Amino acid sequence: MATLETPAPAQGRSASLGMSPVVVISTAFLFFMVCVAVFAEWLAPAHFTTQNLAARLRPPMTVQGDFTYYLGTDQLGRDILSRLIYAIRTSILIAVLGTLIGAVVGTLLGFVAARLRGLPDQAIMMLVDTQAAIPALLLALTMLAFFGNNVVLFIILVSLDGWEKYTRLARGLVVSEQTSDYINAVEALGARSGRVILKHLLPNIVAALVVQATLNFPGTILLETSLSFLGLGVQPPGTSLGLMLGEGRRYLLNAWWIAVFPGCAIFLTTLAMSLFGDWLRDRLDPTVDRG
Repeated sequence: MATLETPAPAQGRSASLGMSPVVVISTAFLFFMVCVAVFAEWLAPAHFTTQNLAARLRPPMTVQGDFTYYLGTDQLGRDILSRLIYAIRTSILIAVLGTLIGAVVGTLLGFVAARLRGLPDQAIMMLVDTQAAIPALLLALTMLAFFGNNVVLFIILVSLDGWEKYTRLARGLVVSEQTSDYINAVEALGARSGRVILKHLLPNIVAALVVQATLNFPGTILLETSLSFLGLGVQPPGTSLGLMLGEGRRYLLNAWWIAVFPGCAIFLTTLAMSLFGDWLRDRLDPTVDRG
C-alpha cells in the first residue's frame, strides 16, 4: 500500500547534512553576528562615540544597573552595547577583507607556481617558506613600526596571515588536476590557459579553498584583535573588539564589563567559525567516511 511522503522536519534536514546540535548553534550564532554587523546603525541604542560623563562606569542592568544602559558604560560614559555592536562590525569587516585578500593572492600565486613550474615555482615556494617561518604578529608589528598605521595598511597586514596556506593548497591541487585526462583533452582542443583555469581547474578546487578560508578566518580575527588590543590596530575614536578589550583591561577590578563583553564576543565568534569550518571540511572532503 502506497504511503504519502511528508516533508522532512528541520531537525531531519540538519541531520541529513551531518550537522550536530553544536554546529547548528554555531551556524546560527555566525548568522546573528553577520546581522549585527550589517544592521549596526539600526540595532545600536546610541552612537558609539556619544559620551555621558555623569553616567561613567555604570554597571549592566543585571548588576545594580538601570535599563538605560543594558551592558553598562565605560570610563567615558559611552554605552557598552552600542560600542560592542559597532566593534563587531569593524572587526568582522576587517577579518573578512583580510581573509578574502589573503585567499585571492595566495590562490593566484599557487596557480602561477603550478602552471609555470621551473624558476617561478621555486621562487614562489621559497617566499611561502619564508612567510611560514615568520610569525604574522611579529611581521605586522614590524611593518606598523616602520610605516605607521592606517586602515588600508592594517587590512593588508591582516591579510598576510595565512596566504601561504592557500598557495600551498592551490599549487598542490592544480598540479594534481592538470595531469588528469579531462584537462589534457581540453588543452588538446586548443583551449587557452585562462579558460582552462577559470572553467575547469578553479571550479574543481574552489571547495577546498572555501574550507581553508573558514578555517583561517578565526586566526585572522584574532590577529586583528591582538593588534588593536596592543594599540596598533583600529585607533580611537573608532572601535573594535580588540580595542575595547585593551581599553577595559585597566578596569577589570571595578568595571569588568568593559572588557568581558568584547572578550566573550571574540571567543564565541572564533569558536563558532572553527566548529563550522571543521564541519564544512568533513562535508567537502571526499576522503572522509560519513557513514
